[in-house]
Amino acid sequence: MKNFVILGGGYGGITLLHELLDQKIPADTQIILIDRMPFQGLKTEYYALAAGTSSDVELRVKYPTHSKLTIRHGEVTDVKLDDKIITFADESTLAYDQLVIALGCTDNFHGVPGAEEHTCTIQTFEATRETYRRVNNLPPGSTINVVGGGLSGIEIAAEIRESREDLKVRILDRGERLLSSSPARLSKYVEEWFIEHNVELRNKINISRVEPDCVYNGPEERIGADITIWTAGIRPVPLIDELNVNQDNSGRVILDELYRIPGRPEVFVCGDCASLPFAASAQAAQAQAEQIANVVVAGWKNETPKVQPLKLKGTLGSLGKHDGFGSGFSFGFGAKGKSSVTGRVPRLLKSGVLWMSKHHFG
Repeated sequence: MKNFVILGGGYGGITLLHELLDQKIPADTQIILIDRMPFQGLKTEYYALAAGTSSDVELRVKYPTHSKLTIRHGEVTDVKLDDKIITFADESTLAYDQLVIALGCTDNFHGVPGAEEHTCTIQTFEATRETYRRVNNLPPGSTINVVGGGLSGIEIAAEIRESREDLKVRILDRGERLLSSSPARLSKYVEEWFIEHNVELRNKINISRVEPDCVYNGPEERIGADITIWTAGIRPVPLIDELNVNQDNSGRVILDELYRIPGRPEVFVCGDCASLPFAASAQAAQAQAEQIANVVVAGWKNETPKVQPLKLKGTLGSLGKHDGFGSGFSFGFGAKGKSSVTGRVPRLLKSGVLWMSKHHFG
């Protein structure tokens, strides 16, 4: 029996799994999904769990069941590409014939002293639960520093503001404006929302070190807080560095045109670990997974695989439960190019995307 192994039950791995289970799987092939968790966590909504506005169970999606699917839980510690062997923390092993690495990302602390030790994060379910505990145990009047003015930092800062009006919330960003890669109009809207809701904004911040009760801007300015939440970047999980394969400047694996490791046609890399022409996101992982499924199914049928250029539909973000923003959308009606939207509509759209993720995958 041939083992088709998917490492990681996140957006990329689960999208690929559903695409393959909808096909006629060869009689001599079994699919094995490996993940630490007994369910998929909807990572794009972890900010709400951390803020206390969504419960743990709301962000869980059951894995599918299928006669050709085996689910194995465990912590992967090593992948021996030459031997086609996966090693687990309990020292057990699993051989594979084809492998998809979709292990996602972890926080990038950029070498800042104390950042990993003294900040809260939202990159894993476990870390998010701890962030929730610490945030919601704060006494009234406490201060939270949110490091990073990208999508994750904005969403968790806004959600905490709505959840705990008694807390002081501050966003620290190294750029000149929030969402620096988005249109200036959108950044202005988000910044005005925070000002209206009494969230302090500090731009052009260069964090030199983190201590339990503060961060330092440059060598001397101390910015105190009871809790610091780190959302200042991500990178692939450490296992990727141990594969000894070519990586881009972000640490993501460089792939061939069929999303395989060059010279290893049996190994695909999907999602945050893959070098793609887009920033890492759930949407990019899902789009790539659909293309990998096309390649795999073509191989099962002894056909020439075809892939299409990856296309993303735009980015949606929330400002609490009733406001939001979106960028990169085409609206038709003869209009050219793409635009941004703000207000109630993009928030409703984001809620709809979450509903589809939970019910389609569930």
